[in-house]
Amino acid sequence: MSQVFWRTQNLMNFIRFSSALILLVSFFSWQTVIAETQVQENRYKLGAGDKLEIKIFGTDDMSGEYTINGAGFISIPLIGNIQAKNLTIETLQKALVAKLKPDYLLNPRLNIQVLNYRPFYILGEVEGPASYPYVDGMTYLNAVAIAGGFTYRAKTQYVFVIRSNDPSQTEIEIPTDKIVLPGDIIRVDERLF
Repeated sequence: MSQVFWRTQNLMNFIRFSSALILLVSFFSWQTVIAETQVQENRYKLGAGDKLEIKIFGTDDMSGEYTINGAGFISIPLIGNIQAKNLTIETLQKALVAKLKPDYLLNPRLNIQVLNYRPFYILGEVEGPASYPYVDGMTYLNAVAIAGGFTYRAKTQYVFVIRSNDPSQTEIEIPTDKIVLPGDIIRVDERLF
């Protein structure tokens, strides 16, 4: 009887361990899915004022630094104007390859890098309201620190933001630990007491 008891206990322990392991693996798998979704949503979209370095291998005359104009285009010799606004770097790269491939290069290879992002703007209850250069990965709290910090009257838990890519220009409330996007207009509100 004791041998049956120990087998049953071992089986129960194995089931508990397996269940815990399955829960742990599914938890980390879910976290990976969430992280991948956030990365896709946060892919940087190019906009007016962004300065790009485009290197087209094998052609020095088309390689160079290009700034996206107010209409959202860059102008490259021989190719002409290319729409860049609201595209990711990968999408712009594919568009350039498509323009180069039929007429100019057999197998175009190129690299695009953002040299300068468009600035963000901060106003309200900060010590130095102004426009500041965007830094990749910066949070709203970092932006406030760049602007000299909160004033003594500031609400510090959240900020109000107008996204540059929002056609309705709606002001939204965002916690200070979220990521700033280039061109954001950030307003730090005044607390009541």
